[in-house]
Amino acid sequence: MTTTSAPGTGAPSARIPDYPMARATGCPFDPPPALGTLRDETPISRVRLWDGSTPWLVTRYEDQRSLLADPRISSDSDQAHYPHTGPAQRERRTLSRTFITMDDPDHARLRRMVTGAFSIKNVESLRPPIQRIADGLIDTMLAGPKPVDLVQAFALPVPSLVICELLGVPYADHDFFQANSRILVKRSTTARQGREAVLRLAEYLERLIGARLAHPADDLLSTLAERVRAGELSRREAADMGVLLLIAGHETTANMIALGTLTLLRHPDQLALVRESDDPRLIASAVEELLRYLTITHSGRRRVAREDIEIGGVTIRAGDGVIIANDIGNRDPDAFPDPGRLDVTRNPRHHLAFAFGVHQCLGQPLARVELQVVYATLYRRVPGLRLAVDFDRIPFKHDGLVYGVYELPVTW
Repeated sequence: MTTTSAPGTGAPSARIPDYPMARATGCPFDPPPALGTLRDETPISRVRLWDGSTPWLVTRYEDQRSLLADPRISSDSDQAHYPHTGPAQRERRTLSRTFITMDDPDHARLRRMVTGAFSIKNVESLRPPIQRIADGLIDTMLAGPKPVDLVQAFALPVPSLVICELLGVPYADHDFFQANSRILVKRSTTARQGREAVLRLAEYLERLIGARLAHPADDLLSTLAERVRAGELSRREAADMGVLLLIAGHETTANMIALGTLTLLRHPDQLALVRESDDPRLIASAVEELLRYLTITHSGRRRVAREDIEIGGVTIRAGDGVIIANDIGNRDPDAFPDPGRLDVTRNPRHHLAFAFGVHQCLGQPLARVELQVVYATLYRRVPGLRLAVDFDRIPFKHDGLVYGVYELPVTW
């Protein structure tokens, strides 16, 4: 906490808190309590980032939804006051820009190139192979020794195998791309470490794009290669898009599988509802509720104001950085009654875990199907699943851009 002058004035300001903020000891599933205080008392306020910048933090659900749909808000990471999450992430955006940090029309043009692969119809066609992947991993886990780390045995392989199949990336290379992904999603990664990881992944995907140019296949990398052949993308641009899809396609879902499982183990009444249900609607509701309750993209959605915006009694000036703290927005009692209670029957489909507006998560249909398959299968097939260590020994990813656990030792 530091005391500064209010931006744009010479007057002393209130103390500006550092962001991100710490979770309360013993409450690893809940957002930091300081975020709740800000939402209740000053829902649009300044915070201080790692580089000393002081963007606006938006904490109330309705304000967040409004801004995410506002064309006056920019996702362009090249803007001077874009609130980067850390030095590695700033370096990554410098080396490798993709549609998620662009505005329309470039954002829409590039996103359309891969939208078809993540359509609801196409993703639903993947449900049977996802089921086979989940069942195969559970078979292996049940046949092996106990205890087992559920992250390595199940949570990480499921989405990795799925995104590899969809993209056309050899799963045999999973140690390589998972290791470099871990570097890029850790807040403490240095600029140099981030640069090296980005370049390793980009060079790897560029080689795969080159192979698809010579020998097309029925996968998403071949679709990108065709865009290269048509002159719509350079090989490096196609590779950068491949890196984005590869990282996003396994990191977030893997963390949701593991953290969601741990959450249910700590809420046995809710676990019982999921385990004993054969109703797809209940499973879908449980997925939405866990997405809301956990909001693993817990570093906020990062934006810059294009124009002056009046919202919540505050003027956000053109050029100001903005962070939309969707983790605390998803715990807003004005949007979700009794928001601190996990209730798998509530189906809060209007949550902001996937953001909102034109930049909402491209891969959300795939993530939903993967989680529906996993939650409907794992606890039914392993009904005695339980922690193999005390809860206070579980290592949480407090230093990650995506929240989760590093390990989840379980037995049955």
